[in-house]
Amino acid sequence: MPRPLLTASRLLCLLLAGAVPAHAGTPLPPPPAVAAKSAVLIDAFSGRILAGQNDTDRVEPASLTKLMTSYVVFHALKDGKLRLDQEVPISEHAWKAEGSRTFVDVNTRVRVDLLIQGMIVQSGNDATIALAEAIAGSEQTFAVLMNQYSQRLGLNGSHWANTDGLPDPQHYTTARDIALLGAALIREFPQYYKWFSQRSFSYNNITQQNRNGLLERDPTVDGIKTGHTEAAGYCLATSALRDGMRLVSVVMGTASPKAREDASATLLGYGFNFFETRRLYAAQQQVGQVHVYKANDLAAVVLHNDLAATAPRGELAGVKAQLVLNPRLIAPLAATTPVGRLRLTLGDTLLGDVPVYPATAVPPGSLWRRFVDTIRLWFA
Repeated sequence: MPRPLLTASRLLCLLLAGAVPAHAGTPLPPPPAVAAKSAVLIDAFSGRILAGQNDTDRVEPASLTKLMTSYVVFHALKDGKLRLDQEVPISEHAWKAEGSRTFVDVNTRVRVDLLIQGMIVQSGNDATIALAEAIAGSEQTFAVLMNQYSQRLGLNGSHWANTDGLPDPQHYTTARDIALLGAALIREFPQYYKWFSQRSFSYNNITQQNRNGLLERDPTVDGIKTGHTEAAGYCLATSALRDGMRLVSVVMGTASPKAREDASATLLGYGFNFFETRRLYAAQQQVGQVHVYKANDLAAVVLHNDLAATAPRGELAGVKAQLVLNPRLIAPLAATTPVGRLRLTLGDTLLGDVPVYPATAVPPGSLWRRFVDTIRLWFA
């Protein structure tokens, strides 16, 4: 008997739990308007946008730029190009940096972990430039890296011209991009995320406080970063974790430090009160099988990352999953080759759409199997 062929026309529909009418959950009011030029609220695990206010408009990022700088620095640490205990030189360019400072001294050497704290907690432009120069040789070359990593993350509304966020016509972002960047920092570098909740940092006998007042107001808030210039206004990227649900809010262009905190708190309250998130699949969990031509056996299909869904409270039971497999898959296949997609829907709303992969590389089958499947492919 020929093996069953799973193609895009054959959808594996998995009902995660008993279906409930969409109206069975908590009534969902519209997102609140906040006193900001632009704002957004996303779930960090599922990536779903829960509220948006001009969130794709181009804005100046001010010191929220340092989130992108931090992302590149953390990658340098991950790749072994930089060490936390490494001492790097302080150039005259870094020492003369305008704006917020950590007060490092020119022609000295400072440990990387201290510079990172100076960049994140104190928003020190001098510490930020010193890190950039240690990784790329110059701030200009480092900005090229920022844009390359930004493209990998899909931050299509952003362009970075410097590391610290001082105004530049070619330096801009969007509230949505900053939220996605914040979620990526939390997801990819949990070992370094602790610095974003650090209340103060002392260097050179000077102690400076973290400017994120929500760290004191809300015990569930554990980051992320403030920003301010006269042109950008007061900006704040915030993340909070409550009962296993993590949200990221971003407000740009508010009138005062209190206004950015109030707007952020309003968005977070809306998200936590009216939505819930559940991890539905774990990374490497098998979600099905697929036939591969010229292979001996069916191939197990897995996800490479956890998959979560966010929905209004009480409606997650109605989420459905569809495994849509590509037709005419032919061995050999690498474990990194997408073989289809897993889609999560709630009614007419698409909650997630992610690629699926073979659990392991799929080698060519026997000579007979390859011969038979060559014939079958003529008629497929």
